[in-house]
Amino acid sequence: MPTISDYAICIRRWDFSETSQTVSLFTRESGIIRGLAKGAKREKGKFSGGFDLLTLGQVVAIIKPGRDLATITEWDLQETNRHLRANLKVNKTALYIADLIHHMLTDHDPHLTLFDQLRETLDRMRQLSEVDNHLFQFQWNLLDETGYRPQLDHDAETGGELDDDVPTLAFSPVAGGVVADSGAGDRWRVRVETVRILRQVAAGIPLDSVDPSLVERGNRLLAAYFRELIGSEPAAMRWRFGELMGKPSN
Repeated sequence: MPTISDYAICIRRWDFSETSQTVSLFTRESGIIRGLAKGAKREKGKFSGGFDLLTLGQVVAIIKPGRDLATITEWDLQETNRHLRANLKVNKTALYIADLIHHMLTDHDPHLTLFDQLRETLDRMRQLSEVDNHLFQFQWNLLDETGYRPQLDHDAETGGELDDDVPTLAFSPVAGGVVADSGAGDRWRVRVETVRILRQVAAGIPLDSVDPSLVERGNRLLAAYFRELIGSEPAAMRWRFGELMGKPSN
């Protein structure tokens, strides 16, 4: 029964009893682990008073082959990230990000770079004016990390050149990227400006001078793409964005 000791961010937690919790933790070197922390909510113990969403700590866990839940033996709280609960928009955004990780990653599949990006993203949300920019960048990073990076430079359906001189193009979740605005049912119409900002994020160019309305359109487009990849609309997605663009037809 291997024992791991790792940094982790709590992405889900449930009360198991009056004193115990079951948790889903995104760890840096072991990916997502799910475990039972007996006595986690007792004041005296090895769990820093219990697990809260989006907090960061050092976890010690025993991974038992063939069992769904690990045994969490220690939790040393490092960062409470209280700023994520001090503003409604920030809170909605952070919970949406945690939900994406839960749905897009598989258990015990490490993503060291993504973990570091998540930690940095949550910390940078202290600046309210930058929240949408950081969400946009993280959504893109998650798509890239999980192998769903959209095709932006060529028609994702045909491989041909895209005409950037037209006012609108389209995005097809089926084809996996930008396509011609043919009016077909498998795609969403998007403005060329939205495609350009996607390319800017893909190139790692900061969004500091970009119109916030463009950033929001880009965020909503990527959220709709995630919805199609996941196969459903997570509750936190609806809470963060409200009504998204309709589902394309095949």
